[in-house]
Amino acid sequence: MADAAPNQGDNSFAEKNETPKNVFDLGAFVGDLTFEEDASGDDISLEGLEQELEECKNHDVVANILSKGTTLREYTKGVENNLRQVELDSIQDYIKESDNLVSLHDQIRDCDAILSQMETLLSGFQAEIGSISSDIKILQEKSMDMGLKLKNRKVAESKLAKFVEDIIIPPRMVDIIVDGEVNEEYMRSLEILSKKLKFIGVDPMVKTSKALKDVQPELEKLRQKAVSKVFDFLVQKLYALRKPKTNIQIIQQSVLLKYKYIISFLKGHGKEIYNEVRAAYIDTMNKVLSAHFRAYIQALEKLQLDIATSSDLIGVEARSTGLFSRGREPLKNRSAVFALGDRINILKEIDQPALIPHIAEASSLKYPYEVLFRSLHKLLMDTATSEYLFCDDFFGEESIFYDIFAGPFAVIDEHFNSILPNCYDAIGLMLMIRIIHHHQLIMSRRRIPCLDSYLDKVNISLWPRFKMVFDLHLSSLRNANVKTLWEDDVHPHYVMRRYAEFAASLIHLNVEYGDGQLELNMERLRMAVDDLLTKLAKLFPKPKSQIVFLINNYDMTIAVLKEASPEGGKIQLHYEELLKSNTALFVEELLLEHFSDLIKFVKTRASEDSSSTSEKPITVAEIEPLVKDFASRWKAAIELMHKDVITSFSNFLCGMEILRAALTQLLLYYTRLSDSIKRVAGGSALNKDLVSISSIMYEIKKYSRTF
Repeated sequence: MADAAPNQGDNSFAEKNETPKNVFDLGAFVGDLTFEEDASGDDISLEGLEQELEECKNHDVVANILSKGTTLREYTKGVENNLRQVELDSIQDYIKESDNLVSLHDQIRDCDAILSQMETLLSGFQAEIGSISSDIKILQEKSMDMGLKLKNRKVAESKLAKFVEDIIIPPRMVDIIVDGEVNEEYMRSLEILSKKLKFIGVDPMVKTSKALKDVQPELEKLRQKAVSKVFDFLVQKLYALRKPKTNIQIIQQSVLLKYKYIISFLKGHGKEIYNEVRAAYIDTMNKVLSAHFRAYIQALEKLQLDIATSSDLIGVEARSTGLFSRGREPLKNRSAVFALGDRINILKEIDQPALIPHIAEASSLKYPYEVLFRSLHKLLMDTATSEYLFCDDFFGEESIFYDIFAGPFAVIDEHFNSILPNCYDAIGLMLMIRIIHHHQLIMSRRRIPCLDSYLDKVNISLWPRFKMVFDLHLSSLRNANVKTLWEDDVHPHYVMRRYAEFAASLIHLNVEYGDGQLELNMERLRMAVDDLLTKLAKLFPKPKSQIVFLINNYDMTIAVLKEASPEGGKIQLHYEELLKSNTALFVEELLLEHFSDLIKFVKTRASEDSSSTSEKPITVAEIEPLVKDFASRWKAAIELMHKDVITSFSNFLCGMEILRAALTQLLLYYTRLSDSIKRVAGGSALNKDLVSISSIMYEIKKYSRTF
């Protein structure tokens, strides 16, 4: 409407009045003031106006006014006229829209009435909702109260139902306990009865209930009847164990363990009867196992092979020419007295089943005592393991085992105490010590401790006996009669062979154990036999025979010891040193026997010739007989030496080693003689009689090829 209004005054100016809102409007600052009014006012100062106009000269409106020279008053009047026109136009518009406005007013009034009614209605709804909320809250409280009462009633009902269930006596249970057979159903009835007996005895509230007065006498009658009945049943089963040829383990595992709850029932509700059952089982098993072990031991004793007696010692004289035979009746297994031999196999068969005596007896077999010892203790371990596990499972008491086995232990101790004082078999005793060690390891792997104290006791009794028998051997060497033992024979002495086999056996049995006490005793035995051997050697009239005797015995001892311990021990090294030193002595004795002049010359005159202080020089006349003598018989002498060695030494390989050492030493002596000739004036004349070194070496190699 503003655009349609006529422009009063300057129309071009009115068109330019439609400026954007952000254009600078000077009228907003100066209003309707005229320059005349401004100039005539006393309170208004125009100072700075020029500066402000200068600053606004770039504004489009100001610039337009200034350029056209229009006065501010005229511009203001134009604006006012425009505003009036716009106002009139607006009034006309409102008049045209008056009907619509009246209709709008009526609509608004109607809406207001409707909203007032809705407000009244909603207020009523709010009041009603508040009332309903109060009712709901009351209902919620009633519901919670009813839920709590229901929960309490359910708990009371549950406890009451459980109480009734726990205290009542079902007729079926009464019939089974009174008239039924002892079987799985009977066991289940016993469990129910046990729960009811525990219930009335533990819960303090039950003791004050009237129901208990009616039920308790009946429960007591049932308890007495059940205890009596299961006692008779168990006693009957225990008597079955006493029948001959009964397999005890099968009855224990297949019969008694099925009814082990009876023991728990008796423990809880019939302690006196339980003690009677316990005592009856202990008495039964004690007698049965004692009888079994006694019968087994008696059967084993028939299979025993006697190995040694008190006179079977290293230093005891053998009266006949046989190595181990004597004037009295020889033992059936004389070699086993000192040699371990196949007896070591008992340690490899440590886990084998025990011997069955009647089978061995039917085959007429005899065994060293350590075999019987292993079988007896194998049977003991297996029986003890089975009984220990059964007692722990059936009775829940480990102490019952020791009460049961007091009898079997006594039977075995009685047998062992009769055998041990008469045992003079040191090898067998050491084998038994090793067997006990292995049995301790087996029981440890089984995690069964019931035989620990018994096996320790047996081990403790074996060691003193072994030490006593060992000391007998030691005393036999120290107290030996050298004159009666001596024989005019340079071959290994039977005493030394006994010692070698005995020492090798104990060394073999000590390889995996490293027993220092045993090694110390072996050293004592070695010193004693060395002393005896030296005394025997001195009885030979010739030094050469003494040396041969010692060499043969040392070589034999080393060979036997190597079989026991290939790596070599202190004793073997000791005899190797003695063999080496005596071999050197024999070589000298052998060469002196055939080439004494040559050796004497080399050791005396040849050494003097090499020294600068020699007063008497070696002459051709002095050395010529030695050269010719050697050249004439050296081969024959070597052949004699060879025969001597073969006849002197029992070990061919040892003899050949000694012969080779002797020939090598002879070659060294002759080489020194040849060197002396070269330094003698006119010695070249003897070259034709000298034997070449290569010839001697060829001869040595010829004998070396024999071994």
